[in-house]
Amino acid sequence: MPKKIKHTVCDEKVFSSIYKQYAKDLHDYLYYKFGSQMDINDKVQDAFMKLWDNCKDIVPEKARAFLFTVGKNMMLNKFKHQKVILKFQEIKPKDYTNETPEFLLEEEQFYQKYQKALNSLNEEQRVAFLLNKVEGKRHKEIAEILNITSRVVEYRIYSAFKIIKEQVKGFK
Repeated sequence: MPKKIKHTVCDEKVFSSIYKQYAKDLHDYLYYKFGSQMDINDKVQDAFMKLWDNCKDIVPEKARAFLFTVGKNMMLNKFKHQKVILKFQEIKPKDYTNETPEFLLEEEQFYQKYQKALNSLNEEQRVAFLLNKVEGKRHKEIAEILNITSRVVEYRIYSAFKIIKEQVKGFK
């Protein structure tokens, strides 16, 4: 009794013949089923990549069914993903706040007072204060940036903070 030579999809020649035999059919099937909205060629390539990844588990006789099932599922997953994207695009950000108009007015006035107080500082105080409070830099880092000692940085920040506190009530 002669031995049967078993060909697998992992064999390069077998895979190549499967590709040549089914690539156009798979492309046409996906195109007819889903239209040209997606890049069908990518899905065909992805299906063949998946076939190659699972080549040990699939016999050549079942390769066509595997390819068509995988291709169809990839397209359906893509459509589901697009639905999710569209759903989130429909959600509009709220254009209202829960703050009262009085609060918003007070906030604007506070901001204006704060800006005015910042402008009243001299340049050294303003730079040291903003580097510390806005950018979150430590005194040592500010001292290195400005080429001064840490004690001078502390003094500038302290004096800036004192001036702002005097000019803007409720500032902490």
